[in-house]
Amino acid sequence: MVKFAYFPGCVAKGSARELEDAMRSVVGKLGIELFDMPGASCCGAGVMKQANHKLQLTLNARTFAMAEEQGLDVLTPCASCQGNMYDDLRLLLDDEVMCGEINEVLERTCGLRFNGNLKMRHLLEVIIEDVGLEKVAELVVNPIDFPVAGYYGAPMLKSGANGDDDPHNPVYLEQLIAVLGGETVEYDGRVRSVGFPALLSREKTAMKMTAEVLSGAKQAGARIMVSACPLSHFNLDVYQVHAGKIANKDTSMPVIHLPELLAFALGFYVERFAQLRTRVRIIGG
Repeated sequence: MVKFAYFPGCVAKGSARELEDAMRSVVGKLGIELFDMPGASCCGAGVMKQANHKLQLTLNARTFAMAEEQGLDVLTPCASCQGNMYDDLRLLLDDEVMCGEINEVLERTCGLRFNGNLKMRHLLEVIIEDVGLEKVAELVVNPIDFPVAGYYGAPMLKSGANGDDDPHNPVYLEQLIAVLGGETVEYDGRVRSVGFPALLSREKTAMKMTAEVLSGAKQAGARIMVSACPLSHFNLDVYQVHAGKIANKDTSMPVIHLPELLAFALGFYVERFAQLRTRVRIIGG
């Protein structure tokens, strides 16, 4: 068993309970043990730092300190959380003065101290680099037997944020899709942003970005999309029809979370997987 302090992200605990349910189902089978961090704060989601980056750093340093108390690295299924917290971890390690100031706040307010003895890990990286594709292949019960477009989530496409994967031409998600039985789909939008934060202030721009990703995947032959970023999932799924209308593009496609794809392939939620197959036939073609 590989052990991690678990940071689910706000989406998994709020509007996307299906993500959290799937995550809890698959980790044991993959040989991953998760330890919760009760009271851990939102990572800032790329929005908080625009108003007060020091506040975001303090909150994330608190989360890091909580993980350090358990002697564990942090694992998250969210590309936005991963990219955001990875950047803050590097900043805290590189800036001794800032780190000292934040530790003063932590010690005064909650009795914690950040020491820098941990790593931020995304679920995708852990599956490829720690669990291994061979083990995943042995666990597949219900192969994902249709063309799948992988979507990474731009925030974690930076050097080191997704392990040894190439941030400019990543392959980890496609490798996993193939092992789960899916046909991988190559399309430019897999590494593009869908502008989630801009949804709050530049809705039309974000919707056009979203439509480009969805329509590009569909034109490339995908019948379903799997996302490693729950925040991007909002745009890709919840706002899918709206994005298509604004951009005048065909955006109709089922979009699921990475842990859901794993859960379906590993034999969990058989009825939901059957429903997904029906959605693929109806709107994914």
